[in-house]
Amino acid sequence: MTNGIVETTFKIDHERWGHIHVHNARLEANESFAPNRVVVCQHGATYGSLAFSQRFNGLSFLDYLARLGFDAYCLDSPGYGQSTRPAQMEAPASENPPFMRTPEAADCLGHVVDWISARRRVERVGLIGWSWGTAITGYYTAQNHEKVERLVLHAPIWDRSASTTPSVIHVDGPIGAYRVVDKERTRARRHGGLSPENVDVMPPEWFDQWWAATAAADPIGGGETIRAPNGVVQDGAEFWNVGKPLYDPAALKTPVLVVVGEWDNDTPPALAQALFPLIVNAPWKRLTVLSGGTHSMIMERRRMLLFRTITQFLTEAEPSAESLE
Repeated sequence: MTNGIVETTFKIDHERWGHIHVHNARLEANESFAPNRVVVCQHGATYGSLAFSQRFNGLSFLDYLARLGFDAYCLDSPGYGQSTRPAQMEAPASENPPFMRTPEAADCLGHVVDWISARRRVERVGLIGWSWGTAITGYYTAQNHEKVERLVLHAPIWDRSASTTPSVIHVDGPIGAYRVVDKERTRARRHGGLSPENVDVMPPEWFDQWWAATAAADPIGGGETIRAPNGVVQDGAEFWNVGKPLYDPAALKTPVLVVVGEWDNDTPPALAQALFPLIVNAPWKRLTVLSGGTHSMIMERRRMLLFRTITQFLTEAEPSAESLE
């Protein structure tokens, strides 16, 4: 327990994929929660959930949520972080096709949502998706809006067919079961598109701390590399890179926040701006571009702008015609 925050980890069994690692943070004094105070964070394509739970300067995103009275969770999809590494990852990548595609990841997310809903006796939870996590949470919410209180799409993946920025997830040759990513390539990715005076937007010691913890979950790489499932790469080739939607934004019928950093080189603000007008059936929605942040804003110097934007959306009263006058 740190500063009154209780942290708990769980291994949620999934009949197909083994166990799903779930991390929870809450205030010690809080044991019951309303639906608008239970949130689940879904990670992106490569690195697992540590961006949500890793403490920088003594504070993680889950800590921040817990201090505000949230029951906050993050999970590792199978093949990532501390969840089960499927058998495909123990063989050479070329021997198996890509796995953990977006519908499979959304099924795992739904499995965790149902478990949390039963645990806290709530019918709905809030979802926060980051990067590929926006496709996972969007896909899930489009089919299960009655289980979602509010939806945050941070740095959303969308139609990249007209993007002038090449996809940062690249695999040479045929797409196998997984890819191997090294530390220095990851560091260079964090600096992509930044001017020389802004490359320290993520303090170097924060990067090293996060990378060490991330790599420790995949000891085969000796601290220098990690493996990541290639289902998302296959989805990119079949959907986002050719302008084909993977889910219908018009099926999102819960309040939605779309938020992106102005310096995001992986999913530029233009993608968020293209997605936003397609969300036509949400009761209300908001599009926010935050200054001085990249794709990894959640781990950067200006992360509080992101934290406050998300929590304002999650906690503010439902707007009405009367309140807007």
